[in-house]
Parts: sequence; structure tokens; C-alpha cells
Amino acid sequence: MSAEAADREAATSSRPCTPPQTCWFEFLLEESLLEKHLRKPCPDPAPVQLIVQFLEQASKPSVNEQNQVQPPPDNKRNRILKLLALKVAAHLKWDLDILEKRCVPFVSLSLSVPVLNMLLNELLCISKVPPGTKHVDMDLATLPPTTAMAILLYNRWAIRTIVQSSFPVKQAKPGPPQLSVMNQMQQEKELTENILKVLKEQASDSILVLEAALKLDKDLYVHTMRTLDLLAMEPGMVNGETESSTAGLKIRTEEMQCQIGSLSLHCTIDEKRLAGYCQACDVLVPSDSTSQQLTPYSQVHICLRSGNYQDVVKIFIEDNLTFSLPVQFRQSVLRELFQKAQQGNEALDEICFKVCACNTVRDILEGRTISVQFNQLFLRPNKEKIDFLLEVCSRSINLEKASDSLKGNMAAFLKNVCLGLEDLQYVFMISSHELFITLLKDEERKLLVDQMRKRSPRVNLCIKPVTSFYDIPASASVNIGQLEHQLILSVDPWRIRQILIELHGMTSERQFWTVSNKWEVPSVYSGVILGIKDNLTRDLVYILLAKGLHCSTVKDFSHAKQLFAACLELVTEFSPKLRQVMLNEMLLLDIHTHEAGTGQSGERPPSDLISRVRGYLEMRLPDIPLRQVIAEECVAFMLNWRENEYLTLQVPAFLLQSNPYVKLGQLLAATCKELPGPKESRRTAKDLWEVVVQICSVSSQHKRGNDGRVSLIKQRESTLGIMYRSELLSFIKKLREPLVLTIILSLFVKLHNVREDIVNDITAEHISIWPSSIPNLQSVDFEAVAITVKELVRYALSISPNNHSWLIIQADIYFATNQYSAALHYYLQAGAVCSDFFNKAVPPDVYTDQVIKRMIKCCSLLNCHTQVAILCQFLREIDYKTAFKSLQEQNSHDAMDSYYDYIWDVTILEYLTYLHHKRGETDKRQIAIKAIGQTELNASNPEEVLQLAAQRRKKKFLQAMAKLYF
Repeated sequence: MSAEAADREAATSSRPCTPPQTCWFEFLLEESLLEKHLRKPCPDPAPVQLIVQFLEQASKPSVNEQNQVQPPPDNKRNRILKLLALKVAAHLKWDLDILEKRCVPFVSLSLSVPVLNMLLNELLCISKVPPGTKHVDMDLATLPPTTAMAILLYNRWAIRTIVQSSFPVKQAKPGPPQLSVMNQMQQEKELTENILKVLKEQASDSILVLEAALKLDKDLYVHTMRTLDLLAMEPGMVNGETESSTAGLKIRTEEMQCQIGSLSLHCTIDEKRLAGYCQACDVLVPSDSTSQQLTPYSQVHICLRSGNYQDVVKIFIEDNLTFSLPVQFRQSVLRELFQKAQQGNEALDEICFKVCACNTVRDILEGRTISVQFNQLFLRPNKEKIDFLLEVCSRSINLEKASDSLKGNMAAFLKNVCLGLEDLQYVFMISSHELFITLLKDEERKLLVDQMRKRSPRVNLCIKPVTSFYDIPASASVNIGQLEHQLILSVDPWRIRQILIELHGMTSERQFWTVSNKWEVPSVYSGVILGIKDNLTRDLVYILLAKGLHCSTVKDFSHAKQLFAACLELVTEFSPKLRQVMLNEMLLLDIHTHEAGTGQSGERPPSDLISRVRGYLEMRLPDIPLRQVIAEECVAFMLNWRENEYLTLQVPAFLLQSNPYVKLGQLLAATCKELPGPKESRRTAKDLWEVVVQICSVSSQHKRGNDGRVSLIKQRESTLGIMYRSELLSFIKKLREPLVLTIILSLFVKLHNVREDIVNDITAEHISIWPSSIPNLQSVDFEAVAITVKELVRYALSISPNNHSWLIIQADIYFATNQYSAALHYYLQAGAVCSDFFNKAVPPDVYTDQVIKRMIKCCSLLNCHTQVAILCQFLREIDYKTAFKSLQEQNSHDAMDSYYDYIWDVTILEYLTYLHHKRGETDKRQIAIKAIGQTELNASNPEEVLQLAAQRRKKKFLQAMAKLYF
């Protein structure tokens, strides 16, 4: 069923009273139907949906009698469909805010980047913008108004699209789509990426075009539905009204300069956003004005850049009276200072407290609660801190003008500070201060002081030297909610324990490991941890482990190591089982730390780390909960650092029976070792092939134990591990060693190629080592194999973008899926990376005859027929038949005669001379004759001279192709 039919059926079945949706082809049959449809209050399909349908139908490829895919024909039907799409956009007044509106997934309520690109290119075409001409080279002042406006609209969309692509996109969570839908989404994603790449390359030109538009002093016009109809008529029927006249929607100079082509009838400016942009620009490029004329934003940023932090404190104190700086901005400044302090700048500790105190007083004045940061920084009060806090409070409130609620907030804050102090000396400092005396009545002050005097004395244990994790004392109590907030934020293990001791001293009914739903511990561990009888110990172990795992996930390895070390010290005293768990997690952490650090530069891991990995793999302790991911990481670690000797010869036999990842690692390591040997000795390659075939089979039986680990399926000759395809893919994406990745890619490419309905094989290195057939083809899920190949090559190229064999695989995938421009891009990139951008000859094992023939077919299907003829020379035996046939084509999209300098075969040049003479193309014939007459192409020259001439032309041609398709 077609998409249109499905839409109609869904509409009629769910809303029986709604009129049937108008189909796209009905607008072809009745000329006036479009305007009637668009005048409806709620047209169905909506205007934007109509644009998608019209362009989708106009761009559908055709298939000839030989069942070959051809580009969309340039016929009357397709031209009318494109015109209809333009007329709908004109009805919307070319408003990019409407056309780009974010939509609900799978519902066409906006235009995607490829559709908008096609629409605006059609606008450029109908506005008589010469194809292939750079917009930056055109003088907007001399162009017809509609032509200039079309150029401005396209370039404004280009910049908007580039900016929008830099923002993170919130992914929707639809139900599981069909494979065809997934492929369509993937193709659109790849097409969007290609368009964005071109737009980004042209971004500087687009900016220059828009800047030039600001200098125009004339009104412009943009096409309306009426002017588009006029352009579609024969030239004699336009009644003298041309596109350089005042036909169309008038865009005043002022509006154009404000929005550079937004095309709304009323220029709307968001004053708050504009003010924000001005402030941001002022920060980046400060003006020459004096400091008195600078905004508070600019003053703060200048102080931060110059390191004048004391002035930041002064600005914040003054702002407590004016409230000109938003709270969020003040908090961001504090975060920045905290980060610098944590990076080792101890001098900023005092500044952090002062800025935090200023922010806290601002919060109090506006009725907000005291921040967690202030409570942390005020845990150990001293005379200097209290003096500064009182100064900030005094300078932040105008007692003559302040409201009663403002005074009440400040009085309550000072009382709470007093109640949190244990040293009466500090209490008297506050209670005797002028501000305190002014805000509180005599009775209130006396009551507070008496309350503090009668309070039982407490010993401040925080001054005791800390020698062990268990020696850390508890601090003064604050309310439970504040402590829980601190518990969530802290990554300091000693502070976490201190908070938990205080919390358990306040209540014994709570389980504090449940405070945050973000604290997650693997299920294989949680049963052991939650079985700990002591509540405090249970909370502490759970939270330390959960926070450590989170820090490791976000690559905060230093804090993760502190948290794990504290947890290890804690559990060592009472649980050998949890001690081994923590040792295992610390091993995984050390692997991640090395891989993210010195391992990225190729530095081998220390020998003790390799020994610990071996020890983990060989561990046979009963009843120890194990995470499968640690085994995966350990095997991947050994493969990445080429510990093939251990995996093939030294790994204990019981591991091969009990751990599928070890078995898989052994097969990969052995296959890598056997590559130089004769084909008949590659037994392990066959074993590895059988394992992967099993994993990719629809009928595979996956057996799992109670611990969630994958079990094994025994074969007659050997025991082979089996796992789900997603598990295999997850494991592969932990590998970085090029040869191992090449072997895996080669295997999956071969598996992809053995299907019966394959049309275009994918090539790969070492593909001959795998079996050439599968006994039961029906059992293999080839759709899953195809998806896996794409995911693997994408991952491999993210590891090594310049691996020419992987680039060829990517190119073959695009070729097999009829994405010919993308295929050419990767074929050319593969040649470029192994030839110093074609300054050297491309190795013949990279540009094989098969690769060249596929490049020829890509160019042919893209109607670049001269490129086809030139590429025919690259074959070991020149394909004259294809070359001559391509040169006969007259609808070539490339500049035919500009490529003649790249032809070195005299026979092809002679044919061109004959062909142009036959067509009466005198100028092109002369160009061909001039190319033949070059002395270096003389057949009497030595072979070395002819080869040098051919190589020079190959280099220039491939470099020109790269500029075209990169």
C-alpha cells in the first residue's frame, strides 16, 4: 500500500466524519485546486506536507527497460510538481520558522534538511540563478530583485541549518520500526550529513553574501504564487511583467537588513534576546568605553579573564542591592571558580567562600533557601568568615527602604547562622553586630543568647587529625533535607561517611541508599550489599560503589578511584566476597584509565596491569558475583595490546569452556597469527566463522544461567561460545587493534556476500580465508548481518578514519545501496589517504579494476559521462566501448571539454575530435585537437615519458574529483 493510500485509510477509519484527504495527484489534474485548498482554515494535507509530497514525487528515480535505475526525468509532470511545491512555499511567504518547525517523529509537519535543500535549489533555478556559479561572486546590487532575494534566502537557510546542527537533538522513543523504515531513516540521515558537510564548507561564502546584503539600498521582492505562475507561462504570455519588475512580495530594505530574508510581513524583534546577544558580544569583544559604561556582565567577565577576583566579589555585593545580575549567572560564576579551585588553585578557596556568601545573601533576600555549597563552606567557621558574612549582609540591605518581609528574611538568616554555631564566641560576634541589633528586638536577642548558653557543650572533633577512613568524625547537625542534598552532590568518600553518620544519628528509620534514584548498582552485587545487617555500613557501601561506578562512566577516574579505595578499605574488614568485588571493579577502572590516558598515544600498559588482567581471567573463586562486562573488557584489553601468545597458548582450558568472550578472543588471536600461513592451515578461521554464523542465525539457541551469563553450545568437534548479536557488537566496539578489526570486518563482509540475492559484493582484506558457502542459508538473518556490517565499518572508521581498506568497504556499502555520490566520496578518500592526496600513485591493490568499474558506474548514473571516459583509462585494459558510449551522451552534468586535459589516451582524444566534427562543435573540436598535440602524448616517446604523462593527468583528475565530491 502506498503512503498516500495508507494515510487515507487511517484517516477514514479513525475519523469517519472527516472528509477524505486530498491526494497530491489531484492538484495536477485541476489547476485551481491548490489555491482553494490552501485557503481552507485547516487544510489536509497541511501546506508543509504538500511540499514534501510534491518534491518526493518529482524526485523519484525511474527504471529503464534493462531494469537500471535512472535519475528522475525532466518532464512536464515533474516540472509542474516542483512548481506546485514552490507555490505552497510562496503561500507560506517563505517563512523559514514555519518550514523548519520541529516535528513529532514519523509525522511530516516540517521539512527535513534534504527537502528544504531541494526546495530552495528549485527556487534558485526558477529565479534564474546560473547553476554552478558561486553566490559570493555575484553582485546582488545588479541582479533582478527576485534573483537577489532567492540567493539571500538560500544562504540564510544555510547558516541557520549549520547553527541548528550544532545543538543537541532530543531523541524520541518510538516503537520498534520496520527494517525498511530504519533503512529510509538511515539514508535520510546520511544525506543530511552530506548536505551539512557542503553547507559548512560554503559557510564563509554564505556569511559574505549576507554581509553584502546589508549594504544594499534598494527594496527586494520574493516570488508569490502569482509570479510563479507567470514564470511558468510562455515568454509571450507574461504581459510585459518580468522578474526584474515590482512583481512579487515586497521586502523593504529595513526589514531585509533586520532579518536577512525572514520574509515575515512584520519585522518582529525579540528585545530580550537581542539584549542578550549584545551582552555576549560585549564580553567577547569588549568596547573601548570606560569601566563606568560597561554592563555588570562585562565587568564580571573582564575581572575573571584578568584574575581580579576581589572585584568580582565587590560587583556581587553591589548587585545584592540592584538585583541586575540573574541568579543563574551568579551561580555559573561560582561553578567556574569552584572548578579552578579543584584544579589546584588553593588561593581561590577564600574567593569561593566570599562569592558563595554573596550569592547566599541574595537568595535570602529573595526568599530562597540556603544553598548546599554555603553549608559545606561554612562547616568550619572562623572569625574571618563571620566578619565577611556580616559585612555582606550589612551592605546588601538598605534598612530605610527595605520592606518588612526583606528585613524578616535577613533576621531569620542571622538567627539560623547563630543556631548552627557551637563556639559562643562566634555567636556573640553576630549578636553584638549593629545589623543584628537593628533587625531583632531586645527580647528576641536575649532569648537567642540564653538558648545558646543553656545548650549542652559539644566538642568540635573536626580539628582532630584524620588518619583513617574510620577516624572521620561527624560535624554539626543541619536538617535532614540539607544533608541528603549534600549526600547526593558529594564525591568525597570521607565527607559521604560524615554525612551518613549525622543522618543515622537523626533517624534510624530511613534507608539512605534510596535517596537518589540515580544511584545504581549492578543486580549481581545488590543482593550481597543489601544483605549487610548494619544499616550505616549497608548505606555506605552501596553509595560509595554507586557513585564510583557513575564517576567511571563519566570518565571522572580520579574520584572513582578514591570512592572505590574507600569502599575496599571498608569491606575488607568484614566481607571477603565484597573485597574481591571491589578488586575486580578497581581492575576495570584501571583498564579504563589507561585506555583513556596514555593508551591513546600507543603507550603499552604496565606489566602489573597485564598480570592483573590475566589473574582475573584465571580466577576460580566460588560464589563471587561477577559482571560480564569485566570479562569483555579484559579480553578486549588483551586483544588491543596484542597479547595473542597468551590467548592462543597460555589461557587455561577451563576458561574456554566457561567464558564465551575468552573463547572468542582466542579465535580472533589465533586467526590473526595464522594469516601469513597457507590457507589449509587456517582451522581457527573456520571455527571463528562457525561461531559468528551461529550468532547471526535466526534459530540459534541461547542458554543463560541464573547469573545472567551466556552459556555454551557444544558442537561435535569443538566447543564454541555463542552470544546474542548485540552482545557481540558491544564486545567488538571495545576493540581498537587494526588487524583484529580488519579480521572481524572481513568475516562479516564475507557473510554478507554469501546470500543468494546479492547484487553487488562488498570487498574486504583477507576475505579468501573464510568458507565460500553456508549449508543452511535460510537460517542466517542477513538483514541483521547487513546492519551489523554498516555499524562495524562506521565504528572502525571512528577509530582509524584513514584506513583505506575500511574506506573501500564503506564505499562499497554506499554503492550497493545506490548512494553513488557518497560511494564516490569514499572511493576517492581511500585513494587519497594512501597516496598523499594523489601526489603519489594510488597502489593497484587499492584501486583495483573492480573499484574503478564501480567508480565508472557511479559517474554514469550521476550523468557525469566525461568522468566515465577518463576513468576507463584507469583500467588495466582500457574500456573503449564504455568510454565512447559515454562520450556520445549529450545530457552530461559535468563540463565536458574542461576535462580533456586529463585524457592521456590518444585513441579517446581522436574519437572526441571525430565526435565534435560530426556534431559541428568547432570550438570543442579545437580543444580536443590541442590536447592531442601535446608532445608528451606522442606515441614515439619512451614508455617512461608516456607513463609519467599518464600519472600526471591521473593526479590532477583525481584531485579535481576529490574537490568535487569531498
